Amino acid sequence: MQRQNTQSLGEVLKQLLKEQHLDGKLYEMQLIDAWYKTLGSTIKKYTTNIYVNDKKLFVRLNSSVLKNDLMMSRSSLVTSLNNQVGTTVINEIIFL
Repeated sequence: MQRQNTQSLGEVLKQLLKEQHLDGKLYEMQLIDAWYKTLGSTIKKYTTNIYVNDKKLFVRLNSSVLKNDLMMSRSSLVTSLNNQVGTTVINEIIFL
């Protein structure tokens, strides 16, 4: 007897999260994790707070020089972070 409707566990979990409207929060957490992976441990030391609200990534940095450098590459950071998550989670980054 063969099973007709088989799915992998990952597919079932993604479907469940989507039905429960929890996939957005999962993508936001993956994006925050991607921030630290993409920019490395040096940036992690200067990042004091990071969160997503209304398709915007809010990042509080305690270095004004670093903040200015990152503001110059803001659009490429948005693209890179969204690509790592695999979907469009944010449209812009706001440095606090």
